[in-house]
Amino acid sequence: MAETIGIIGVGRMGQPMVKHLVKRGYDVIAHDISAENIAKVRDMGARIAASPEEIGQQSAFIILGVGYDEEVNAVVLGDKGLLAAMKTGGIIAVCSTVAPDTVKALDEKARAKGVDILDAPICRGRWFADEGKLLALFGGKADVVARGREVFSCFASDISHLGDVGHGQVGKAMNNLMLWITSIGLIEAGRIAESTGIDLPNLRDALMMSSGKSQALEDWDQTTFTWALKDMQIVMKMCDQAGLALSVTGAVKELVKEGRRIKATNPPQWTRKG
Repeated sequence: MAETIGIIGVGRMGQPMVKHLVKRGYDVIAHDISAENIAKVRDMGARIAASPEEIGQQSAFIILGVGYDEEVNAVVLGDKGLLAAMKTGGIIAVCSTVAPDTVKALDEKARAKGVDILDAPICRGRWFADEGKLLALFGGKADVVARGREVFSCFASDISHLGDVGHGQVGKAMNNLMLWITSIGLIEAGRIAESTGIDLPNLRDALMMSSGKSQALEDWDQTTFTWALKDMQIVMKMCDQAGLALSVTGAVKELVKEGRRIKATNPPQWTRKG
């Protein structure tokens, strides 16, 4: 019989995960609060659970893809949550982007029940998810990481083990910090360049061959700033805990608020339309 993999949170990133897992022969059981998302993954071949508890009863390896720290805690620890239902030896892989402290606290509670946390945030965008070419940043024990590689290789072409539980989220936070620093820079550089009458797509082509090259510039059309403030709040929490006063990081946390509006309404046109 095929092994059962649970997945909670099957939005834009979770749906391709389900598709690739089913394609590889896994029995996938999914839960989401969105009826639309549930309908889509049912059509892909997933079974549907009414609650996280039901998934915990049926799967020993469960992937979380919900949005916020509070939702992760509710799914794992709350009423009809995962942890109370799971058997000893189970693994909860947290793909959500959350604070390092959140997954470390979950790991402590899970280990008391004989369950392990795999700290496993994912990088790269939705197009990479569609192609099964995500990057997973792992934090956890060697045996848990080894088990995670088997499952995540279905939808992640690259996996990096960064250390203990919490270090995966540290890696994701630093990745996102650099993304938003660069994305804010692209808004400002674009505005300056536009004022000269230069053709921005031509300039982009030149910069992509120079030291101005960046993934943010390459993927400019995909960037929405939707999660930028949440990402920067995580980074600033880490700064506060470490007693660090970092002026660029603090400025970017504020600038992403306006960045979201600009990107949605009147962004620099770094790419040619049509």
